[in-house]
Amino acid sequence: MAAISEEEEAKLERFLDWLQVNGAELRGCNIKYSDSRKGFGIFASTETSDDVLLVVPLDLAITPMRVLQDPLLGPECQKMFQDGQVDDRFLIILFLTFERLRINSSWKPYLDMLPTRFGNPLWFSDDDILELNGTNLYHATELQKKNLLSLYHDKVEVLVKKLLILDGDSESKASFEHFLWANSVFWSRALNIPLPHSFVFPQSQDDIGECPSTSHSPETAPVNSNEEKEIQAQPGATSVGSGDTIWVEGLVPGIDFCNHDLKPMATWEVDGTGSVSRVPFSMYLLSVAQRPIPNKEISISYGNKGNEELLYLYGFVIDNNPDDYLMVHYPVEAIPSIPFSDSKGQLLEAQNAQLRCLLPKSVLNHGFFPQTTSTIRESDEKETVRSCNFSWSGQRKMPSYMNKLVFREDFMTGLRTIAMQEEEIYKVSAMLEELVESRPGEQPSETEVRMAVWEACGDSGALQLLVDLLNAKMMKLEENSGTEEQDARLLEEACVLESHEEARDLDGRRMSRNKWSSVVYRRGQKQLTRLFLKEAEYALHLALSSDH
Repeated sequence: MAAISEEEEAKLERFLDWLQVNGAELRGCNIKYSDSRKGFGIFASTETSDDVLLVVPLDLAITPMRVLQDPLLGPECQKMFQDGQVDDRFLIILFLTFERLRINSSWKPYLDMLPTRFGNPLWFSDDDILELNGTNLYHATELQKKNLLSLYHDKVEVLVKKLLILDGDSESKASFEHFLWANSVFWSRALNIPLPHSFVFPQSQDDIGECPSTSHSPETAPVNSNEEKEIQAQPGATSVGSGDTIWVEGLVPGIDFCNHDLKPMATWEVDGTGSVSRVPFSMYLLSVAQRPIPNKEISISYGNKGNEELLYLYGFVIDNNPDDYLMVHYPVEAIPSIPFSDSKGQLLEAQNAQLRCLLPKSVLNHGFFPQTTSTIRESDEKETVRSCNFSWSGQRKMPSYMNKLVFREDFMTGLRTIAMQEEEIYKVSAMLEELVESRPGEQPSETEVRMAVWEACGDSGALQLLVDLLNAKMMKLEENSGTEEQDARLLEEACVLESHEEARDLDGRRMSRNKWSSVVYRRGQKQLTRLFLKEAEYALHLALSSDH
């Protein structure tokens, strides 16, 4: 645990006093400085009375409802929100931007404890961002920064100025960096909180106004290639279960100082009645370790996230991350230029085919070249439904490699359709006509259309297209930064510098933390591309063999 300056120590003392005044209780933990990468963290104290380490009243949470009920921000935000101009995430980000600029903000002890800079790519220098060239994050960051800049000028700049003047401050000025800071605070620290309905709506809904619901606004949500596994994608403010719980995204001061670990020592839960924490309507940190070691940092899990998400949202990566994934996609914009694009477009729609596929590292264990020996979990079971009861079905032999194929069936369906030849399109049309003739007025089902396409095409065309896509992805990844081996050598020889000032003094071995994170992420992408390419090439070999 690193030492901190007197100024930082004073900030921490003010924050701890603020937590106490607002009803928070540090029962089995302390908040201390961890290191220059993590900043502050939560550590086990020498004496713990029970498994509840920290309790924070939900009244202290920064949620969209709090913003809409704020005397200053509420009236200004209510109309924008009701008109659908902004989402609930924007409300929290606006609140953070404004409160940081307020001279006498009641949130100052908390805001002063937050990082002033972040390790996510939105904060990278021009040199650092080049290290991401060829990866999904390069263009995603470029687009996100452009969207945030537009949002700042369109909706934030004038509004914050107006709010400051209403607050009696005509001197302070907002900048884009203030807004960028608030955006990073939200995405790196927000939790999806299951709030009791009675807490969100203490009186009738008509009296308070409608509860905000989270939507992925293109302006404030990260532009992430990983849409199948959306970042923090649980919908905010959505009733679940019996209707007694409402999911709302927000910040919980104190709890949000827990850092991430693959083997977490704690988890957080909400206590609506006070039966566990003795504080009704609170969030508490619960130890999952049998006996927390005094002065050891207490971590939680941010979820099973690959380095793409971790770097984009939180500004850090995990070397050899077991939850890494690769996103492969066929560009939708290329469809109009392919032969028979109209027919193929209709077939894609009829099959509900996907043109993008999330490939988790873990599925390789069930492929042709498993990385480790492990049993197949229920969640990894294959989609093997390929059956129909018409004269043309069953003519194509079921491939022997079905249970070893690591690529999703809905993605393979999309690739088969894109790769179809002219005679195969006619063959599918004839098959589907037979179905329609046998059942007047009834259209073929999604499964039947998929079956017809597979009967006509098999897998070889789709797998060849997949091999081409993966080869193109590898070329793009290697174009600016070289091979996977070169990245590995860079990391072996690297001396990572935490200070932004020191990082300018690079001699080939010295490396900024941002560059190190970028190299770890892109090396992982190259490794996964190589491994999935090997799977696709072998599957193609088997498919071609079975066609002869």
